[in-house]
Amino acid sequence: MQSSSASSSYTTHYQLRLMAVKDLAESTINDNTIAFFSKSWCPYCKAAKALFKEKYPDTQIKIVELDETEGGDDLQSYLADKTGQRSVPNVFINKKHVGGNDKIQALQKQGELIKLINPKA
Repeated sequence: MQSSSASSSYTTHYQLRLMAVKDLAESTINDNTIAFFSKSWCPYCKAAKALFKEKYPDTQIKIVELDETEGGDDLQSYLADKTGQRSVPNVFINKKHVGGNDKIQALQKQGELIKLINPKA
């Protein structure tokens, strides 16, 4: 006779999907100097991407377009739980959550963005 607790060890499709989303987010954040979670149509994302492309063209950046990625909505929800920020862009630099376009632009104007990207500079 099988006990009812046996079913508690069964991993559901939903749980697997959430684990995959977490793995994608965390590996993107941990494996890249800049992890940039975006939506392809977002004007704020475009502005922040343009800044990075112009000012830091040689910096390793991984852009994940949430609207073009399978499970993008789940990924955005995971990031919201992780950071408290639901909006895009959602940017991490050297594994540290920085925020969105307004924060990126302000840090650039203050001369602080380069210090986050290259702490030894």
